Amino acid sequence: MVAAMVALSAFTYIFHKGTIDGVRELGFPDSFRIQLAVLKVIGVIFLLLPQIPMPMKEWAYAGIGLFFITAIVAHTAHGDPIGLSLISVFFLALLVISHIYLHKMAEGAI
Repeated sequence: MVAAMVALSAFTYIFHKGTIDGVRELGFPDSFRIQLAVLKVIGVIFLLLPQIPMPMKEWAYAGIGLFFITAIVAHTAHGDPIGLSLISVFFLALLVISHIYLHKMAEGAI
């Protein structure tokens, strides 16, 4: 579910006018928006492919966590409705749970 959210977010960063305008309103340049979209796609690939080594998956989890934290800070600083930040908090929590279960699966506990 987290991977789907991040993939959808990356798609909207490139193709959805409302998201593009929203990122600009937050004060971020277009180059940052494109960079985030590309990094999100890479992160999703790293999370979903089982062949990816664990250290690379760890970096993907950290990067995606930073995306959610950045969204919370940016929306709060911009004075956006609390719902936008709560969505990011929800997905950050799911990301943490996913990370915990990744390690449990790797240890054979599941």
